[in-house]
Amino acid sequence: MLNKYPLWKYALIVVVMLFGVIYSLPNLFPADSAIQIRGANAGLEMNQTTLNRATDLLEAENIDYFGAEIIGQSALIRLPSNEAQLRAKAAVQRGLGTDYIVALNLAPTTPDWLSSLGAQPMSLGLDLSGGVHFLLEVDMERFIESRLDSYSSNFKRNFREENIRYRSIDVMDDNSIQMLLADEDTRDAAETWLRRNLQGEFLTEDVEQRGLPGLKLTLSEQRRAELQDYAISQNQTTLNNRVNELGVAEPLVQRQGANRIVVELPGVQDTAQAKNILGKAANLEFRLEARGNEGEVFPLRNRQGGRGTAMLEDDIIVTGDNVTDARVSYDENGLPQVAVSLDGEGGSRMGQVTRRSIGRPMGVLFIEQKSLLQGYEDVNGEPVPIYDTVEEKEIISLATIRGAFSNNFVITGLDSAQEASDLALLLRAGALAAPMQFVEERTIGPSLGAENIRLGVNSVIIGFALVILFMVAWYKVFGVFASVALTANLVLIVAVMSMLSATLTLPGIAGIVLTVGMAVDANVLIYSRIREELAEGRPPQAAIDAGYGRAFVTIMDANITTLIVAVILFAIGTGPVKGFAVTLSVGILTSMFTAIMLTRALANLTFGGKQLKKLPI
Repeated sequence: MLNKYPLWKYALIVVVMLFGVIYSLPNLFPADSAIQIRGANAGLEMNQTTLNRATDLLEAENIDYFGAEIIGQSALIRLPSNEAQLRAKAAVQRGLGTDYIVALNLAPTTPDWLSSLGAQPMSLGLDLSGGVHFLLEVDMERFIESRLDSYSSNFKRNFREENIRYRSIDVMDDNSIQMLLADEDTRDAAETWLRRNLQGEFLTEDVEQRGLPGLKLTLSEQRRAELQDYAISQNQTTLNNRVNELGVAEPLVQRQGANRIVVELPGVQDTAQAKNILGKAANLEFRLEARGNEGEVFPLRNRQGGRGTAMLEDDIIVTGDNVTDARVSYDENGLPQVAVSLDGEGGSRMGQVTRRSIGRPMGVLFIEQKSLLQGYEDVNGEPVPIYDTVEEKEIISLATIRGAFSNNFVITGLDSAQEASDLALLLRAGALAAPMQFVEERTIGPSLGAENIRLGVNSVIIGFALVILFMVAWYKVFGVFASVALTANLVLIVAVMSMLSATLTLPGIAGIVLTVGMAVDANVLIYSRIREELAEGRPPQAAIDAGYGRAFVTIMDANITTLIVAVILFAIGTGPVKGFAVTLSVGILTSMFTAIMLTRALANLTFGGKQLKKLPI
């Protein structure tokens, strides 16, 4: 019989629409302003005592809050407004000190019964809901110092290989390198090597000290500018990698001025972890244990949580910059470790050293630049934190080399799986070229302004309403079917994007509006075909069947070509273009279901199996 669906098709439509309603519902529950508290180190767990300290600090400052809970390894305190959120962050960070990271966050309000089904609200981009804004400043002086240390280590190694005898090579307080050579001929040989290999990176000056000839090396202005530009560019690249590792959608990471980088994160659920990972200037150095007293002493961590010391050689085998991949794994005792892969240069160097050092211990030195809170200063009536950057070095693993290895090995001696995960993430994303500190953190409003957003939403509503009015006036009952399908299409788009954890931006809304137009276009093709069939004298039931059947191929062709374009936009586009492509792709798929299958079901339920003399179309 014409225009009758089997029962399973009606059941499928009901199930799909039920899915759409359930998974779009969380978007009706706006998130609360909140602060999130997390231990600065992976081994520092959050407990009720710390949470009580935080709430006591809020009460002492007369800051209202209406919810405090521990979720996993962090605590979440809900606050009534953005203003209270900023005051609460300053008060709690001041009270808890640098052992804890206090970050701004948005706390979900989705009912438990929806969350238990995996339903979560769709993330909104910075241009719609705002987000968290970080301003980080690169410590150029420490970066130049670290580069000079690296130069000094390389000079020592290369001079030994070239048989250029030196008495000392040291980094001086005025950011210069001073080397004392054995005699005048050796100084000439050193100058020749420097000219041949450094190509104007340093300005050289002859010096005499302790009766020995020497050289004073000062970075040229051009080389210093190149290093500073490299530090900013590399840090920006590393921050991008770290944000991608964290899974943040539609982030903004861009340079600001000579030595600052802006990071804006929309829709982040764990901003404390994001702040910890973004600002951690951590790196690794692999060194052999020193023989005798020639080396540097560092703290040594052991499996039982105790602390000792060990002396490592000054020469660095490889650093974290040579790491190409790092993944968490577990040893035979179930203890966490990090499996590391090195690049060609690092693997070659590691292979050379381990082949001639079998039986000697090799240490993994973890170097971290930390921003310590020194206090607050009053700026326009608001407490602004003052940070000082310190460098901490600790040996996290000291193991005897049992056999030669090069590109692949493991790092052991880690306290927890979380620490192993954080270390692997940092190594994969790349080390920061220079340490950074947070100089500003705040919530930001929509970039286009609340008024523009309100007008944009109103324009969508007005346009949607006018389309419905036109469809109902022009196609009567069939126009009602199209209007129901349009509404269902919007619900399904929101549901699918929520399930995919996609981020909705203003370009994404443009994609939805375009999808609405395309969905209506599909119904216009179908209804126009039905009218043509009726004009040719075909019975109403046959006209409905022919309208849907013969228009289907045209609709399919048009949607497939548009979907191909959307996929290409997603593949080669960035930022807003990707947001537009995602909503357009999802909308095309959902509109095929609603504009064809749903409206056909409504038509079948209304007119199917009936003796009709004419159709209200």
